[in-house]
Amino acid sequence: MMQKSQDWYKEWFNTPFYHILYKYRNEQEARVFIHNLAKELHFVAGQKALDLACGRGRHALHLWNEGLDVVGVDLSGQNIAYAKQYERPHLRFDVHDMRLPYATEAFDYVFNLFTSFGYFESDDENYRVIEAIYKELKPGGQAVIDFLNPAYVMAHLKQEEEKHEEGITFYIRRFIEDGFVVKRIQFRFEGQDFEFFERVRLFHLDDFRAFFQKAGLTLKNLWGDYALSAYEAPRSPRMIMHVCKELA
Repeated sequence: MMQKSQDWYKEWFNTPFYHILYKYRNEQEARVFIHNLAKELHFVAGQKALDLACGRGRHALHLWNEGLDVVGVDLSGQNIAYAKQYERPHLRFDVHDMRLPYATEAFDYVFNLFTSFGYFESDDENYRVIEAIYKELKPGGQAVIDFLNPAYVMAHLKQEEEKHEEGITFYIRRFIEDGFVVKRIQFRFEGQDFEFFERVRLFHLDDFRAFFQKAGLTLKNLWGDYALSAYEAPRSPRMIMHVCKELA
C-alpha cells in the first residue's frame, strides 16, 4: 500500500492508474479553452510558448494547433515519454521541475493549466514556480495560470465517490486539511491494495496577488471558467489568471 507522501505527485503521476482514473477528461473542453485563449491573447504564429506541467501533452498539442512554437515540460518521465509521440516541428517535450526556470527570457507565453500549481508543502516552494515563470517570460510576455477557485471547492466538495474504470473500482474521499484540499484514492488491483493521495494548497486570489507582486508580474485579467467568463468569487469554478511581465 502506498503511504501518504509530501512528494505525492512524483508517485501518483508516474503510475498508469492515474491515467486510467482520469481518462474521462474532456478533450473538447481543452481544445475550446485553448482556442478561447488564442482569441483573447491574440496569438501570432511562431510565438514561443512553454506548457508548464504539461502532463501527457494535450494542452500543448492544442497550443501548437493554434500556431505557437511549443515546449511542454513535466516532472514525470512517464508522462513525457507518452507525450513525445506528438512531437513534430515546433512541438517538443522535456522532463523538467517547474520550480526551476527552463530557459531565461525565452517565451512569449507560459501556461500552467488544469490546477498544476500548489503541489508543494511550503509557500516558498510554490512561489518558486511563479518566480520561474517570470524568468522564463520575455519582457512583455504573458502567462496564464488556471487554478481551482477555493470558495467554490469548499462549497461543492464531494466527500466520497466511487469510479469504475477498466475493471478497477476507485474509492475516492476528499477533505480539507491544513489549508490543502486532499483526495485519497484507494483501489485493489491484481490482489494488491493501493492508496495514493493528491494534495493541492488552497491558495486564494489574494495569495496569488502577493506572489505576482513579489515576482514582478501584473495581473491583467481574471476569468472564472474555460469560456473565459468574468470571475465571480462564490460561483466560478476556476480562477484563470492572466498575468504579464512588463517591458523593461
